[in-house]
Amino acid sequence: MNILILGSGGREHAFAWKISQSPRCDKLYIAPGNGGTHELGENVNIDINNFELVKDLVVSKKIGLVVVGPEDPLVNGIVDFFENSYELRKVKIFGPNKFGAQLEGSKSFSKAFMKRHNIPTGLSKTFTKNDLEEGINFLMTMSPPYVLKADGLAAGKGVIICNNLEDAKNTFKTMLINEQFGKASEKVLIEEFLSGIEVSSFAITDGENYIMLPEAKDYKRIGENDTGLNTGGMGAISPVFFFDKEFQKKVEKKIIKRTIEGLKKDKIEFKGFLFVGLMNINGEPYVIEYNVRMGDPETQVVIPRINNDLVDILISSIDMNLKNINIKIRKNTASTVILSAEGYPEKYKKGLPISGFEKIENTIIFHAGTIHGTKILTNGGRVIACTGIGKNLSDALHYSYKLANKIIWEGKYYRKDIGKDLLR
Repeated sequence: MNILILGSGGREHAFAWKISQSPRCDKLYIAPGNGGTHELGENVNIDINNFELVKDLVVSKKIGLVVVGPEDPLVNGIVDFFENSYELRKVKIFGPNKFGAQLEGSKSFSKAFMKRHNIPTGLSKTFTKNDLEEGINFLMTMSPPYVLKADGLAAGKGVIICNNLEDAKNTFKTMLINEQFGKASEKVLIEEFLSGIEVSSFAITDGENYIMLPEAKDYKRIGENDTGLNTGGMGAISPVFFFDKEFQKKVEKKIIKRTIEGLKKDKIEFKGFLFVGLMNINGEPYVIEYNVRMGDPETQVVIPRINNDLVDILISSIDMNLKNINIKIRKNTASTVILSAEGYPEKYKKGLPISGFEKIENTIIFHAGTIHGTKILTNGGRVIACTGIGKNLSDALHYSYKLANKIIWEGKYYRKDIGKDLLR
């Protein structure tokens, strides 16, 4: 069949890398794609949130399967659009509908869902402009640090942690009154700060059954030793040593199973990725957030560890047939180091030529913010993901950093400490 991947980042390049290996894939299209995906299929430069343009592409290219990479089209209802279109009803599309995508699209919705279905998470309350005084009073009942979250999608930038009460009050007012994150901060959550080690858990569900994918740990801050501004992610590793069989059992029992049962109870049809951001607190998992798509850069370490044909898994999820999938995970370790533009996550240049793409053993180059012309040029803040595969974490990091040193452009930046906190 012909397959279309929607998106342009490192996550979508990783999907394209894996899907292009499937015997079920005749022709692969990536919209809009990037400077690396063009080597695996045909890039099509369209706005993926314009569903009529997506429809025209799907019909003209006789697409049989659509894989939605980022969250925006899911939250905007692309799955519902397909289901309600006569021409698209028979096209398979992977991802939850608009109602299910609220698990990521609205933090107040997801928090209420967790509370309703007894899923362990931090205490929180949601406020609007009309509740400003009530929100400040609630802040005064909390202990520092204070966690403030924009309710809607804010491109990974809608979470602010304040260390003192005055900062928290001022930030709360700025988010609501000045609409710091636009519509996303029309509602703001004040949330209990959970102290522990973060880890990301991934599952695929057909709404009844699920399969667990490899876990990962990502590194969000721009600076080494987790300092500086939050980013979309500066690196990731998989597996994570403390995510052992005992911890995974707790995650499945207390979170994954209760989430899927809760979706059924609430009559929310959900087929897609279930990405759970977790905090490990003394061996107990607590949910920080849900996402309804794969993470970036976690995908760049999770996908290379899956032995199965990814197309088989995606179609089995859409067809409510996941119970017949036996997931096979490679025992190796994967790490990825993100090469970013100088100045990211604030102002940075685009259009700079990149060199050094020659292959190094045990590595995979995943493009993110690049564009392909006569040369590969930078086209975003996070530019390249350098994935290394090894028999252990030290081995994988050796290959990631060997690749990171080799790829060159003016102002390239990367963290030198990815995964070092987990080396034992």
